[in-house]
Amino acid sequence: MEPILFTKMQGIGNDYIYVNCLTTCPDNLASLSREMSDRHLGVGGDGIILILPSGEADFKMRIFNADGSEARMCGNGARCVAKYVYDNQLTDKLHLTLETVSGVKHLFLKPGDDGLIESVTVDMGLPSLLTREIPVKCPDDTFINVPVLLYDGHSVSITAVSMGNPHAVIFTDNMETIDIGSVGHEIEHHELFPERINVEFAHINTPSDITMKVWERGSGVTMACGTGACATLIAAHITGRSDHKATVHLDGGDLFIEIDPASGHVMMTGPARTVFTGTYRRHDKGSNRYV
Repeated sequence: MEPILFTKMQGIGNDYIYVNCLTTCPDNLASLSREMSDRHLGVGGDGIILILPSGEADFKMRIFNADGSEARMCGNGARCVAKYVYDNQLTDKLHLTLETVSGVKHLFLKPGDDGLIESVTVDMGLPSLLTREIPVKCPDDTFINVPVLLYDGHSVSITAVSMGNPHAVIFTDNMETIDIGSVGHEIEHHELFPERINVEFAHINTPSDITMKVWERGSGVTMACGTGACATLIAAHITGRSDHKATVHLDGGDLFIEIDPASGHVMMTGPARTVFTGTYRRHDKGSNRYV
């Protein structure tokens, strides 16, 4: 099998393996993501992101989670795509359009003193609170502050938001009392959410300062989730907990999220970093290695 050139990148700890597919693309993408994402036997990451040509935007992004499922959108991933194409001289634009499963996104790039991209603002578009769009199995149009019973008999209050992918936001007064792995896994697979769901656990420090942890659909606990940070601010704002803009602190770093008062679009600003590049070799007998 042909070796696969890749670049490991991360946006505040949300790390993916990026593959340039502008001319050719590997096959069996779901299994490739499972192999490459393995942190013991592969490269290690939250999944793989493919950079492809687009007929309606400057570039196209496809995302496969660590379990092989395909994701609709990733804000941290989009920022890294922008850095990749600019730093590798595939474009000289500082305003890019990026095709995703969730539609075309606009990205605004900020170079550092070395000429490489340091941070990116992504117009994440309009959020949706409609249960049929998230989706949620619920007769009501929205799912805001709804108690959901867990296996252990306790309940958590969930606000469901779509940022092009589904999110269940839980606010807590004490982050340390929640078993994120257990509760996140249970809610992801809850019968209320037919396409599974990302789960955010948030603490409001002030109306403009939020701490958040995340369980990502298909990947488990991760250090960051850009769409999750956007969904958290939306949920906080509509429930009267926050202003229309806030710094969101995640395990991997900080994102600045703002709801544009004029358009209602959610704007996300944060860093993007290159970790290393390499060549991944797949083998017919199931063994693999990277160099």
